[in-house]
Amino acid sequence: MKPKVLWTLAVIGLILFVYEQLVPALKSGSSEGGGTISKTQAIQAAADFAANTLQFPDIRQDEAEATYATFSDVYGYLSKENLLNKYNDQYGKAFPAELFRVRFKHPDSHLDALYVDVNMKDGNVVGFYGGELWNRSVRDELLKSADGTAKVKSMEGELTQEEKEQLAAPFVLAFGFKPEQLQPVDSGGVGLIYNVQGYKMGEAQGQLIFHFEYNRVSSLESRFTVPVSHTEYVDQQSRLATWLTFAGYAFLSFILGILAIVYSARTRPYASFKRGIFLTLFYLFINVASTLNMLPAFEAEGVSGAALAFAMAFQLMATLVMTASIYFSLVGGDGLWRQKGRNMWLRSREAGYGSHVLHSALNGYAWALILLGVQSLIYLALGLTLHTWSTTDETQSPYNMVYPWLFPLMAWMAGIGEEAVYRLFGIPMLKKIVRSTFVASLITTLIWAFGHTLYPIYPVISRPIELTIIGLLFSYIFLRHGYIAVMFAHVVFDSLLMGLSLITMGGASNVLIGIITFAMPAIVGYLISVFRPSKPGNTKTLFD
Repeated sequence: MKPKVLWTLAVIGLILFVYEQLVPALKSGSSEGGGTISKTQAIQAAADFAANTLQFPDIRQDEAEATYATFSDVYGYLSKENLLNKYNDQYGKAFPAELFRVRFKHPDSHLDALYVDVNMKDGNVVGFYGGELWNRSVRDELLKSADGTAKVKSMEGELTQEEKEQLAAPFVLAFGFKPEQLQPVDSGGVGLIYNVQGYKMGEAQGQLIFHFEYNRVSSLESRFTVPVSHTEYVDQQSRLATWLTFAGYAFLSFILGILAIVYSARTRPYASFKRGIFLTLFYLFINVASTLNMLPAFEAEGVSGAALAFAMAFQLMATLVMTASIYFSLVGGDGLWRQKGRNMWLRSREAGYGSHVLHSALNGYAWALILLGVQSLIYLALGLTLHTWSTTDETQSPYNMVYPWLFPLMAWMAGIGEEAVYRLFGIPMLKKIVRSTFVASLITTLIWAFGHTLYPIYPVISRPIELTIIGLLFSYIFLRHGYIAVMFAHVVFDSLLMGLSLITMGGASNVLIGIITFAMPAIVGYLISVFRPSKPGNTKTLFD
């Protein structure tokens, strides 16, 4: 494709992306749109509430931690019904769907930890959790059985309905509600639930949910309910996503990894086992660092101790398996192509290497903008046909990272690893079976696409449809320009999205890191071209 045509399409793609994705995100009132308080401000607001309202005068701010939390079911329902902007305008102050959850360790001799929910837009305290059953999912699981329900009731103490209402009354006033606004709801004898009159959006209803432990209020959650039909739909879709991920992605990717080992040995005369070492180790470093960087997200979910150690061990094992698969895909893929007489991954000693890397890096920006434009059109089409909608996910938020600046490094992990497995190796290996480059590209793209179905986008088939189209475009870039070019296109594509996430978080450091994230692929391409310049002589490559 001629440079003029390529960059013209890139400009069109940028316009589509800004109009269809960026501007709506900035207007949505979600955390992606920015305008949030800092974690330090959230901790201060939570400490003031704990000291003044909960009567914990010795609360320790220096040991407090603030993490991003969300009512993803509420956010998803509102997003699905196109009510999110209206909701944020009317009820977002008292009932935010996204918030900072501040954790204080050992606020007194009776509590191991205290959690205070703070509206991340204005610093308004909207909830708190203490006691042994602060985790909603743990409590809800107990309430599914008679023995568990009996345990929860025994922990409450011998409180009557009237006594519960008396204990809750000061908190109702402290949170800015009037008694006449509240309508008691049958809670099955556990806790205390009020519907807040006038706080309704679609079929979602605003509620104040109190729980008690040892004759005192242990938690207050202010949130909207969602229809049972919505919850059932999400559960059904989640089961489908899990099936597609493990059967369509994990299992078939494991098979590709085994085949990569086989073909690394079979193509040994054409490939080098030294080539993929640096990229593989770089991938491993980013993967491990990114996993450790997400520890606050696990702690925010109440995962600690043995459960956290098990989760980390399992993730490490999966990382090592995937890293091995990537290494042998680099070796075996390079060998398969060279066996056919095609050089799809230039070596640093080969003619034209330096200029090819720099050219690939710069053109990666054009391809990334084109892909963002295509993605915007896909989202528009999916919205009109499948009524696609998305929700929030605490585990994917840069707010829940120890060092948010490490987040963009995952773009390099995806670009290096996924293009090695599903393009460099996957296409030539599958072509041996199906005898068609397009069909081989389609199959490997589908496997790759199924690996993204656990993202919070519904219907879950939406993401595979989107990424099948995006993946075929990555396949075209690879077949036309080689592995280095498609790797850079993928890295830039993800870097632009991740860099924007940092910028919208606010703060001078995040904005600076976001800008550096945008520029990093070009910097890397330039440095490689300087330190690995093209060899003298004929520097024209088959990609020129």
